[in-house]
Amino acid sequence: MTTTMDRPAAEPAPEPPKKRDRTHWLYIAVIVAVVAGVAVGIAAPGVGKSVGVLGTMFVDLIKMMIAPVIFCTIVLGIGSVRKAATVGKVGGLAFVYFLAMSTFALAIGLVVGNLLHPGTGLNVTDTAGKGAELADKAHEAGGLLDFVQGIIPTSLFSSLTEGSVLQALFIALLVGFALQGLGSAGEPILRGIEHLQKLVFKVLVMILWLAPIGAFGAIANVVGQTGWAAVGQLMALMLGFYLTCAIFVFGVLGSLLRVVSGVSIFKLVRYLAREYLLIVSTSSSESALPRLIAKMEHLGVDRTTVGVVVPTGYSFNLDGTAIYLTMASLFIAGALGDPLSVPEQIGLLVFMIVASKGAAGVTGAGLATLAGGLQAHRPDLLDGVGLIVGIDRFMSEARALTNFSGNAVATLLVGSWTHTIDKGKVNNVLAGNDPFDELTMLDSDHGSRADEPAQAKAPATA
Repeated sequence: MTTTMDRPAAEPAPEPPKKRDRTHWLYIAVIVAVVAGVAVGIAAPGVGKSVGVLGTMFVDLIKMMIAPVIFCTIVLGIGSVRKAATVGKVGGLAFVYFLAMSTFALAIGLVVGNLLHPGTGLNVTDTAGKGAELADKAHEAGGLLDFVQGIIPTSLFSSLTEGSVLQALFIALLVGFALQGLGSAGEPILRGIEHLQKLVFKVLVMILWLAPIGAFGAIANVVGQTGWAAVGQLMALMLGFYLTCAIFVFGVLGSLLRVVSGVSIFKLVRYLAREYLLIVSTSSSESALPRLIAKMEHLGVDRTTVGVVVPTGYSFNLDGTAIYLTMASLFIAGALGDPLSVPEQIGLLVFMIVASKGAAGVTGAGLATLAGGLQAHRPDLLDGVGLIVGIDRFMSEARALTNFSGNAVATLLVGSWTHTIDKGKVNNVLAGNDPFDELTMLDSDHGSRADEPAQAKAPATA
């Protein structure tokens, strides 16, 4: 008679084969496309300009997905927590932090700008006239009240089709709190939105495979338009701006992140390396917004915190734009031989930070805000904006990278302050032990947090 001890141990079931991650080929292709774009722009500027539409089309495809990504993320985050006070606390802390860091970014830009004196002795007579055109564009964005009014969409569903990040955020908050109020009756709707989120991320992954084409078109276009001579003429300003952004990200944000969250900024940058490459190739931080939301959740930050901080930060936490407005204003004043006094600097730049909220969503919002602010405070400097036009595309990359870094750091900081972050998972992910799933952009337990309220109500079983 055989016993349990006599029986051979059952062989463990084989693990299901894992899907091969081929996305590294995508980012190698992006690098090759950028190099090819530079070569085409130099060798055949006319061809480079003509293929610029490819970059525009790719960014438009990414922007098409931002509203549904934000809607699903926020609704699932808020709808799955019981206490609305949690969301209010996260939003309040985030707003105070955004205001403080924007002011700090302005101060750093002022200090570096006054030390470097960019634009001094530069002749700008050949570039006059472009500023008035951009200022008119800024007026189309409206003022602060128009900005607030624009948050309210025409209808509930138009918020997902008009491309406004803040409208999508506003409706998602309303729907999330409504589902929260429904309790168990709202759980089937939450499950449906969870499935919709999986579909949205799958479409997004498909679109990202077009990144090399978009990168080639965007780079070939800008090199074909400016050429190396135009870039070299303003190299000092560009280097100064890049240096200032680097000091802000690795010095200010890095120190704050280390003190508050105990996280190395260098490890965070390495974790987000693919998003940085995508931003550089498209010159738009919006192209990486859906991936930032997914990666912050994977990193261990609660879905509710990510859903509130990241989309709001893309409209209010514009650290790179603040530095850009500061240094560009000082550059134009110096180039025209009429430097700004300290009171003029403070008054002009405070106005620009407020106006930048009204210009959110306007193509070329940085240039438009710069021109509008100069026209309102120092009309005599307006024509100097024409100098910035030629290199704005290159400077916009540093702007976008800094804005993106600021929002990534803000998510970790607010998560630490509100205790909505799993620090153990943060360390594990940044150490490379828990890689991000590039194929689905979702964790295998992505819906577990949304299930918590239902599980909490279920009776314990023996």
